[in-house]
Amino acid sequence: MTTLRGLASLFLLLATVIALASCASTPPCGSTQSKNLDSAVDDVKRTLSSGCEAHFDSYYDDLLRVAEGDPKPENKRIFSDFLMWSSDEGLLSQRQAKDYYNRYFNVKFMSLQGDYNNCSHTCPRRERVMLEMERELGDKERGLLKVSLDNEGYYRADELYQEVELVLEATCTACAAGR
Repeated sequence: MTTLRGLASLFLLLATVIALASCASTPPCGSTQSKNLDSAVDDVKRTLSSGCEAHFDSYYDDLLRVAEGDPKPENKRIFSDFLMWSSDEGLLSQRQAKDYYNRYFNVKFMSLQGDYNNCSHTCPRRERVMLEMERELGDKERGLLKVSLDNEGYYRADELYQEVELVLEATCTACAAGR
């Protein structure tokens, strides 16, 4: 009986040691501490490659925050390269990588994609579409203005937002009158 208790104690001790060892080898999925965008990208790549891919969105946000601390036009290329790497590594599909880039660094709106009939598809959810576009305009302000100093690109995106708002208003009014 004491031998059985001894084996059980030994097994429990062994299980505890294994559990602690596995915890020690699990990578911490915290934010990058670097203030330099190139170094931060390297840190994020390393962390994403070692088991933290579920935290991609927060790492992307961290990189944007770092880039806001040193805004310059070259930051667009750094983000493009990072997103291509993310796609090559299988963290994102090519479409997702393209969508991330365009949402922050392109004047066209990702939230108004598709070839829809405005009367039947967009007008019934016009408020939601405009809210999504407004949020995306905030992301474009961050990417175009605060990260890459592309004032012209941001103001063009803002103009497009206002134009879409006017066109949708007129289109949806016409759709309602035609029913």
